[in-house]
Amino acid sequence: MSEIEKLRIKKEKLQKKLADPEIFKNALKLKDASVEFSRVEKELVGLEKLESLEKELQETEEILKGNDEEIKAMAQEEKNRLEKEKGDILNKTAKKTEELPDNLIMEIRAGAGGAEASLFAREIFEMYRAYAAKKGWKTALLDESKSELEGYKEVIFEIEGEDAYKKMRYESGVHRVQRIPATEKSGRVHTSTASVAVLPKAREVDVEINPQDIKIEFFRSSGPGGQNVNKVETAVRIYHLPTGVVVASQESRSQQKNRERAFSILRSKILDARLQRETQKTATERKKQIGTGDRSEKIRTYNFPQDRLTDHRIKKSWHNLPGIMEGNLDEVIEDLQKEEI
Repeated sequence: MSEIEKLRIKKEKLQKKLADPEIFKNALKLKDASVEFSRVEKELVGLEKLESLEKELQETEEILKGNDEEIKAMAQEEKNRLEKEKGDILNKTAKKTEELPDNLIMEIRAGAGGAEASLFAREIFEMYRAYAAKKGWKTALLDESKSELEGYKEVIFEIEGEDAYKKMRYESGVHRVQRIPATEKSGRVHTSTASVAVLPKAREVDVEINPQDIKIEFFRSSGPGGQNVNKVETAVRIYHLPTGVVVASQESRSQQKNRERAFSILRSKILDARLQRETQKTATERKKQIGTGDRSEKIRTYNFPQDRLTDHRIKKSWHNLPGIMEGNLDEVIEDLQKEEI
């Protein structure tokens, strides 16, 4: 199926959705569907125009094969005009493919290092939350699993704000910390890790999830140590069968809110996978500069004894680590963005 056919089908679905009186009961869904319809329509008009230009260029090429020099001169002028118009449309289309959503969902998980790793995971979470506050972005906790020392085994949260995903997307990967833990009596430096995943926050119109493709389970929320904190099964776990992706949410006492949050995370994971596939196709050169973005790749080291933060992808270091941990990430983020191709 061609891209034009896919867009025509999507436009038709959105038209039906906007014609359904039920959508007017939810202002957010109405707004999202309207914005998406406008985007799809513009993209479709551009591709249909491109298709029409291709046909005209083919006809002009045939005329240029003739013997009448006057007609050939006119055909050449027409060809130049058509090629310029085609180039303008292709440039606009290329820019559209670079457009990224503003909002994101971030997942932080403790890695190697036991209790120290969970404390580091919490500190990274606080660092990003402080940075978001400085940028005027909103943060909301979606799910958390605490360790016994009030660190994080796992924490999932969202950040909403202009260009948030564009700035934060290079934070994905393994973060390593080197320092002397508070519990260390011999003064030995320990190395621990935490993994970070940055997902573009998807709207319902961005990712369509078929009911037959999912399996939903409900269970009781658990706290540190695994004990149940709720007597009612309010926590939600969703399995996406085609991809094997599993997401869960247990932060809210409301089953419905946990369900909505779990679906939000699932949509974002599916959209993230799609964007990564597109990136691999169109930005192979970027990997030389910024790394692969693989979640298993060690991207950064936080060396506290030497007061140094090092990003291994661009081979650059910054000092004033305490200030960076308080959310002063602008210089780091900007340097990473400069290296993007």
